[in-house]
Amino acid sequence: MPEYRRILLDGAAVETVRDGDDLVAGDGRRVAIADAHHLPPVVPSKVVAVHLNHRSRVEEFRIGLPDTPTYFHKPTSALNSHRGAIVRPEGCKWLNYEGEVAIVIGRTARNISPAEAGEYIAGYTVANDYGLHDFRDTDAGSMLRVKGSDTLCPLGPGLVTDWDFRGKRLRTYVNGEVVQDGSTDEMTWDMHYLVADIARTITLYPGDVLLSGTPANSRPVQPGDVVEVEVEGLGRLTNHVVTGPTPIRADVGAQPTESEEVLSTALGGDWEFRGIRPPKR
Repeated sequence: MPEYRRILLDGAAVETVRDGDDLVAGDGRRVAIADAHHLPPVVPSKVVAVHLNHRSRVEEFRIGLPDTPTYFHKPTSALNSHRGAIVRPEGCKWLNYEGEVAIVIGRTARNISPAEAGEYIAGYTVANDYGLHDFRDTDAGSMLRVKGSDTLCPLGPGLVTDWDFRGKRLRTYVNGEVVQDGSTDEMTWDMHYLVADIARTITLYPGDVLLSGTPANSRPVQPGDVVEVEVEGLGRLTNHVVTGPTPIRADVGAQPTESEEVLSTALGGDWEFRGIRPPKR
């Protein structure tokens, strides 16, 4: 299966193809993968993510799924790359990993059927849909800061074409220990369904990314942790967590909170009022 990676080479963003342990640019220049400065493998105009899809995640929360998927948006300013630093802002505590498969659009798609959707997919890459749950009480509806803060959408290491998403294993590691272990077969809605669903009303352009959901056991990570997401046939995306250089400003906007909703989501527990901001005491 061909694999394409974007790297920084002699100061420019360059598309390369993998050849064993090397990456080869169009002009023949070669760089060892171990020495490459990776960039996100694609440049999307938008990143759309499904809320819940894997059955193990749904069962973990002891909830039911709606009849059709629901989504949120991650701004492109959240994009990050293989080996990039994930920034947890100073003053925040509840940053969770979520290992996922990312769908990459290859052709402009609008009003297509699930049966046609495969023809519009360029390939797939690995994603980690980090969530900054400190802002969940104020952004539960939009998930804007929860999922869209800077650096919280690493993709990579490469774009793999001709990859069959069926029956593939997905694992997340923190400091070398397995913390998530799932399969694409536990997805309620498959890749083709997700693409066709979004494309009914939102035009998808080449390079656009759809995140397909995470299995159970998303948990908080700390500065210094190394988080890796490995998908069978797509490779391993590696990132490390750091503390941001400045605290969340206190003179504007909502502040990080630590309510029962925040804790139950970050720690994977059940709470009867999930999704409803608790009254102030």
